[in-house]
Amino acid sequence: MTTVALVAPAGPVAPERLERALGVLASWGLRVHNLVTPGSRPVRYLADTDAARAKLFTEAWLDPEVDVVLAARGGYGTQRMLDLLDWRALRGAGAKVFAGSSDVTALHAAIHEQLGLPTLFSPMPAGDYWDETGGEHLRRALLTPGPVTLPGTEALVPGTARGRLTGGNLSLLAASVGAPEQGSAREAIVVLEDVSEPVYRLDRMLTQLLRSGWFAGVAGVVLGTWTRCGDPAEVRALMLERLAPLGVPVLAGVPFGHVEGSLTVPLGVGAVLDTDALSVITDAA
Repeated sequence: MTTVALVAPAGPVAPERLERALGVLASWGLRVHNLVTPGSRPVRYLADTDAARAKLFTEAWLDPEVDVVLAARGGYGTQRMLDLLDWRALRGAGAKVFAGSSDVTALHAAIHEQLGLPTLFSPMPAGDYWDETGGEHLRRALLTPGPVTLPGTEALVPGTARGRLTGGNLSLLAASVGAPEQGSAREAIVVLEDVSEPVYRLDRMLTQLLRSGWFAGVAGVVLGTWTRCGDPAEVRALMLERLAPLGVPVLAGVPFGHVEGSLTVPLGVGAVLDTDALSVITDAA
């Protein structure tokens, strides 16, 4: 039986959301270790102190019975605990699966950089956009892993590309410029999404990543959902203006991120982007 540890590396989890998450995971036939606790919150937007969140994440990762570490929700705060993690100890625990999205984009990057492991950019069972369809995508990714087809709706820039998948939430990627876990998009296919960011702020974040050199040598770009980010036509125009000069294929409309029915996207695995087929097909994770 697969064992999943539920953690809260960022924002607090409401009791009713936690109950929902535990019920869903148990219904999948998983053994669940709940490491989400009310804690002693230093401020209202953190699940617990930085040290406590790092300790519980470490406890989950080092537990030899745990196969999967799953973020209950995002919010804010993951970056604050990264420097408190003992990466040497985590590396010694062997391979685990980490899943989550939004603010935990920073943890995906750190796990790739420090541990060299693939991860799952996935819906979170106590998150705002959790639903049965997105949950089923995550369930299959956890219990029957294999190649995944990610369908898009439009080729902003045509072409084909091969590379490992990287990226996640645009806000977190921009906020991590200069951080030790940031890595690079060189020879990678970058996936991007965000929520509730006006177009000018999306512009600023893309510009920051472009000017920092993070996109240098990128193989391709895959755009997810931009929920409540303003006029979709303006978002499309921005993406075309800022990303087309990279000279690589850009596929838009892949349903992942802050949206109901979100796909689970494997990060750190190889994939082929083909805009003629309007799809990304991953290697087995």
